[in-house]
Formats: sequence, C-alpha cells, structure tokens
Amino acid sequence: MKYNVGILDRSIRFILGGIIIAAGFYYQTWWGAVGFILLITGFIAWCPVYSLLNIDSGAESPERAEKTEFL
Repeated sequence: MKYNVGILDRSIRFILGGIIIAAGFYYQTWWGAVGFILLITGFIAWCPVYSLLNIDSGAESPERAEKTEFL
C-alpha cells in the first residue's frame, strides 16, 4: 500500500481526532466516530479520499520508502 498522508497531516489528524472523540463523549453524540476515522487514517498513513483525488500530502523520503517495501 502506498502512503499518501504526510507527517504534518498525520499529526493534525491525531490531534483533531482526539478532540472530536472527546467532544463526542462529552456531548454524548455519535460524532465521536468521525474522530476514530481520523485516528485510523493517521495511524496507517493512508487516506481513501486522498487516493480518489490523487493527493499525496507527504514527499517521498527514505523512511516512507522503507515502510512501503516492508508491506
């Protein structure tokens, strides 16, 4: 699988995902589930929407190339 989520984008997804999950629990709504989607896409560094739109938010780096070869 090719990674299409860069480091900055992943960090933002982790932070926003955590905030949305916390708000979902606080207000007792299902919107917290959206936070889990952000956390999952940040964790696996792949976003299906980015794939459909052919977006890559991170430049190719040796670290990312190693991860791609591993999978």
